[in-house]
Amino acid sequence: MYNIVLFGPPGAGKGTQSEKLIEKYGLTHLSTGDLFRKHLGEGTKLGQLAKKYMNEGRLVPDEVVIGMVEDKINETKNATGFIFDGFPRTTAQAEALDEMLSQHNLKINGMIALDVPEDVLRVRIQERGKTSNRVDDQDDVKISTRIKVYLEETLPVADYYAAQNKLQKINGVGEIAQIFKDITSVIDSY
Repeated sequence: MYNIVLFGPPGAGKGTQSEKLIEKYGLTHLSTGDLFRKHLGEGTKLGQLAKKYMNEGRLVPDEVVIGMVEDKINETKNATGFIFDGFPRTTAQAEALDEMLSQHNLKINGMIALDVPEDVLRVRIQERGKTSNRVDDQDDVKISTRIKVYLEETLPVADYYAAQNKLQKINGVGEIAQIFKDITSVIDSY
């Protein structure tokens, strides 16, 4: 079973590569954005709790996010593994994820970090914004804020996995097929 954290800044290509990895390895995609939409849409207890925090303008606590992740793992029977996309976003979330997974006799095999220079990220996000209809893909200030938040709050998660010898950096610039080949060579080594 492969449990992979696909990591990188906004515009690094995580979504594109996730789709290809899911197809090749039969992994279950675990995106916190999807989980939030599901729980909010279905009005689950976790969704109602998350909505309460969001309505107050506060961040949803890690325990609620981990609860959503655990719910997805519990409902996914016979999984060949999971690809965590956009999660964990903080070291505290990474620690909580490891703890929760260990209770299910699971672990993160590795973090694959897509390394992309900031100027390339900006161009990619702006290009994506022409078709994505995402406001945060079209506004330079919002793009800058997203990159800044990634660098200050999310990037330290890579250090957490590096300390466990689970971090592999991949050049995220170039042909999609070559980046995918580089990623699969890392996964196949697990």
